[in-house]
Amino acid sequence: MIRLPLLISILLALILVPAGIAQDDAKPTIAFLRYAGTAPVTEATNGILDSLQAYGYLTAAERAALNESYDLIGENVNLLYRDAGFDLPSVNLMVEEVLDKGADAIVTITTQVAQIAVNATRDMDDPPAILFSLVTTPYTTGIADASCIKPAHVAGTQPLLSFAAYVPLVMIQNPDIQAIGTIESPDQPTSVLGSRLITQLGESLGLTVEVASAVQLADLNVAVESLLGKGVEAIVLSINPLTLQGTPVLVQLTAEYGIPLYAPVIQQVYRGATIAAGFYSFYDEGVIAARLLHAYLSGEVDLADIAINQSSSFGVAINLDTAAEQGIEISEALLARANFVIEDGQRAAGAASDLGDPDAAQDMTLEERLAADREFLAALECTPEIIAEQQAALDAADG
Repeated sequence: MIRLPLLISILLALILVPAGIAQDDAKPTIAFLRYAGTAPVTEATNGILDSLQAYGYLTAAERAALNESYDLIGENVNLLYRDAGFDLPSVNLMVEEVLDKGADAIVTITTQVAQIAVNATRDMDDPPAILFSLVTTPYTTGIADASCIKPAHVAGTQPLLSFAAYVPLVMIQNPDIQAIGTIESPDQPTSVLGSRLITQLGESLGLTVEVASAVQLADLNVAVESLLGKGVEAIVLSINPLTLQGTPVLVQLTAEYGIPLYAPVIQQVYRGATIAAGFYSFYDEGVIAARLLHAYLSGEVDLADIAINQSSSFGVAINLDTAAEQGIEISEALLARANFVIEDGQRAAGAASDLGDPDAAQDMTLEERLAADREFLAALECTPEIIAEQQAALDAADG
């Protein structure tokens, strides 16, 4: 079922935006599609929009107006702005709509949106460019076969998930722990991959790992009770839109039973996760997506010749308020690894170095930005040798 807020926004767009928005040849029309306004997605969104302003596509007034998520008929660009509100069927509607409007480029945030957009345009004779951000599993979801073996109209950036650094934190917090649990949504590829990695890594550490399934918010209570019934001493989440949306519910349940909640998205600490650890450079991922978009719109690159970017970062954050509610004392060893903590509702620096200012990239002059772009794009060039090597690896894996 299409959610009412999305339907209303689409109807308003049809009423308020002239039918010819995508027909103005003097300026490009960019469709901006995202799955939901979670903290990581919001950071990536800000990175994209701030960069579009820095490149001169958006004026300061236009950038400020976009904070309200309306479509824009701008001086230098038209934007079609859509958010599915965690409703997967609505993503199909969004993609169909912007294709009907003739978007020149589609910027997608999260795996679900990118996968649907790529599949919808794969067989088109003249597809719009698709630039994706925050796609954690581009290869297992069919978006691409390898970084340089992909549809010619597709490029993007992949945040690498550091499960090998994330899962062992449970033993740093509690060296005597015996069993952990995780929640898997079978309809979410990132969740399935994450639960598999958590299971493999947990078992390699000598832990028993229990998995419970959940496909909607109402399932979370049953999933947690199932895990607790099997004796788990901590819940370790994977990347999953459902558990991200349901973090407050999970925090309440774990507080009732006195076990910690681990989350792989560092921003989840603000929503109450006891320990959140993982990739944190979401703003930068938006900057990278905008960099690829600008290079495409300015004619500097052919997306077919650009590899999918990979980004790495890892940070640890601890919510001491949640730990107190759960009756848990955070170990000194884990506190020593924290980049920041939440205490009395406020962020404070941890023992490890803070994560810095994500907006620093916006302090560059345009000349500095363009020079950095050229260096960045040169490192992503798909040479014939790289393509041949990747194809040979794929052939060997199939054989």
